[in-house]
Amino acid sequence: MKSGTRLRLIILLSILCCKQFSMLALAQSDFLERNLWFNEEKTSKIQIYKATDGKFYAKIVWLKVTEENGKPRTDVNNPDKARQIAPLMGLVILKGFKKESDGLYDDGTIYDPKNGKTYSCKITPDGDKIKVRGFVGFSMLGRTTVWTKAN
Repeated sequence: MKSGTRLRLIILLSILCCKQFSMLALAQSDFLERNLWFNEEKTSKIQIYKATDGKFYAKIVWLKVTEENGKPRTDVNNPDKARQIAPLMGLVILKGFKKESDGLYDDGTIYDPKNGKTYSCKITPDGDKIKVRGFVGFSMLGRTTVWTKAN
């Protein structure tokens, strides 16, 4: 076999191997992780990720309005005064979700930077959308917002 042919064969095999590994990684990632999500008002994009503890979390990665009075927007409604200077960009708003066997994500919390409150929460995939339900006590006493794919 000539060296030029051998080189082409090596390149082709390398490309095929890389493609297989990337498809395997995509197959192993979760539906929530494979997408960025617009909140219902489309004022922010949220990235959901699985942490090393095996639970799902989410942070704000894009804001429609990034500044207020010429400065980056911060978590001004946080009840902890020390955290009111934390930027909204990168703020973790979903914490501690476990994926249940029926596809529901449960036992987590959602933080609402609009009012500075944290609620119990569950996430239900619905086609290419997700229903995010925040509640106090019982899930019947709450509110559901629908997040859509942003990518």
